Amino acid sequence: MSWRPRAKKAESMIARHSSLAGLPARLRGATVAIGNFDGVHRGHQAVLEAAGAAAERDATPLTVLTFEPHPRAVFTPDRAPARITPAPMKAEILDALGFDAVVEMPFTLDFAALTADQFIDDVLVSGFGVRHVVTGFDFHFGAKRQGGPAFLMEAGRNRGFDVILVDAERDTDIHVISSSRIRDELQTGRLDDANRLLGYRYRVRAEVAKGEQLGRTLGYPTANMALPETTPLAHGIYAVRFIRADGTIHDGVASFGRRPTVTENGAPLLETFLFDFHGDLYGETCTVCLVAFQRGEEKYDDLDTLVAQMKRDEASARQTLATVEPLSPLDATLTFGGG
Repeated sequence: MSWRPRAKKAESMIARHSSLAGLPARLRGATVAIGNFDGVHRGHQAVLEAAGAAAERDATPLTVLTFEPHPRAVFTPDRAPARITPAPMKAEILDALGFDAVVEMPFTLDFAALTADQFIDDVLVSGFGVRHVVTGFDFHFGAKRQGGPAFLMEAGRNRGFDVILVDAERDTDIHVISSSRIRDELQTGRLDDANRLLGYRYRVRAEVAKGEQLGRTLGYPTANMALPETTPLAHGIYAVRFIRADGTIHDGVASFGRRPTVTENGAPLLETFLFDFHGDLYGETCTVCLVAFQRGEEKYDDLDTLVAQMKRDEASARQTLATVEPLSPLDATLTFGGG
């Protein structure tokens, strides 16, 4: 991205709001980027970059309007998309990009019933006192999607705000970068492609829980994390970067799956072996950044065969992680802990 986030105080964090009621005065007159932004991928980052440039040019607050849950979870709950970035993680990425606040508007049937004019008047004008609206070229809003780009631009001219529409970001293969495409890549083990489209390493977060401690007896104690059933991640072995709650970073190798060698029909579990680490992680909420997909999950005849493969997996992951470089300035912040 050519735009760089404005400098923020080290102790500052993005403000998260669940409604526009009581929105602080300091956030009014903002540049507002609108979208679901699940994954905050490179296509989204093009919209966010345009918002950042406008906010920097005119010295406005920099804000995101997104919706929780995903609208498809309300309209077609049986076909709701798997979340790439739950709301807290999305906010963390927006914070790394320099945004001041995110409004996570509750998406309900009543909200969906707002007309396009009501959305503009109640949300954008009255709620935000918006200065600039920045969104994708295909953004639609209001009941039955009655509001589109032309409607929004005309409303801006009449109500005193600027509208910036951003074209779809395309990959080197000319295909549009989309959240659904990234989910497909993750679910089929094409992690390198997913990370390239994201512009940073895919990450998951959960509390470390006590397991059966079999790994400890095998010489491979692991940090066990139960992920949501809908997590879009192929079962298999990964080279990972493990980030503790205090920001401490460790390299490791992780297995995600049902552990077929030792259990029958086990629930999916992420088990991470941290290299050269001794300590207690139980009860700590940690982040795992997935750097490389090494192989799919397999069932072995006995534990000795499993341990021999685990040693090979460890060696492979160490080799991969020894030379890993950031994919972008955003990846440098999220995965490497630096600017």
